[in-house]
Amino acid sequence: MKIEHIAIWVKDLEQSREFYQKYFGAVSNEKYHNPVKNFESYFLSFDNGCRIEIMTRPDIRKTENSYQSQQFGIIHLAFSTGSKEKVDELTETLRKDGYTVAGEPRTTGDGYYESVILDPENNIIEIVA
Repeated sequence: MKIEHIAIWVKDLEQSREFYQKYFGAVSNEKYHNPVKNFESYFLSFDNGCRIEIMTRPDIRKTENSYQSQQFGIIHLAFSTGSKEKVDELTETLRKDGYTVAGEPRTTGDGYYESVILDPENNIIEIVA
């Protein structure tokens, strides 16, 4: 069994799509639009077969999405770069491009070498070796 995809509600569909394509190598399908439900989405595919569906609809309720004040439910996505050097490089690229680095590169108590950044919608992204 495998996870087929994970879906994320976003405010800015195009900005989120560009972020995951530029920094994490996602390949996007064509935009899906359902005018009856005023729903739009993209499926973003990654080399290993994982997919993220990013979706938007104007009536979705805003929630607090904060690294400091977390809530129950899915809390982060983790992307593996394959090396500590690549974690450091990608973290610095994201910082230079204006994204929040919520956790500097480090080895965690459970043995991961990781940094934590926030995507354009303040979703928590771990970048791991």
